[in-house]
Amino acid sequence: MNLVLLGAPGSGKGTQAEILARNFSLRPVSVGDILREEVKKNSSLGQEVNVYMQKGVLVPDEIIGKVIELYLDRSKGFVLDGFPRNLAQAKMLGDILTDLNKRLTAVIYFDISREKIIERLSGRRICKKCGAIYHIKNMPPQKEGMCDRCGGELVRRSDDNEETINKRWEVFWQLSAPLIDYYKDKGLLLTVDASKEKEAVFDEIAAKIKEYDKDKVA
Repeated sequence: MNLVLLGAPGSGKGTQAEILARNFSLRPVSVGDILREEVKKNSSLGQEVNVYMQKGVLVPDEIIGKVIELYLDRSKGFVLDGFPRNLAQAKMLGDILTDLNKRLTAVIYFDISREKIIERLSGRRICKKCGAIYHIKNMPPQKEGMCDRCGGELVRRSDDNEETINKRWEVFWQLSAPLIDYYKDKGLLLTVDASKEKEAVFDEIAAKIKEYDKDKVA
């Protein structure tokens, strides 16, 4: 099974990628996490990526493509979060999968309102030490400001404010909205209500995948 998760920042893709990977024995591939890890390791790829990050500009599609090729496993299914973000990347992914003799099973679109995303992201807190994610209302830690897993300090990301969240929402719809129609036309799009609790979202994804005609290809 090979899945792409498509949705605005804060729609819950990262959480569901972890749950799907665990329940269906898939490899989770988060482009953002991979780029940050490569920069942290100071690999040749990371050095190349860091040049763009330091300038505050988007990493070019060609480099993102290299990352995807590097991390997709020929023998194991995957759940891809954060790629593709535009039509050019979608076509690039198709070429990469062809070279790997793979095909997409489905593209899961996380349907959610702007208001719900603002509520989610403005209340999100992240552990500085292990990266665990909490929410001050929906998923608070046992002890305020402290991670349940490692005891690390919980902080609010600098971009988890309403102004930045609105900008990220607009960027998503400008760049990624065409992907909804692109994958719908290919018969690959499955839409879920991402405003629900994470367990209910997973149940809906699992049910729709089970009903889905897996013979369709990208």
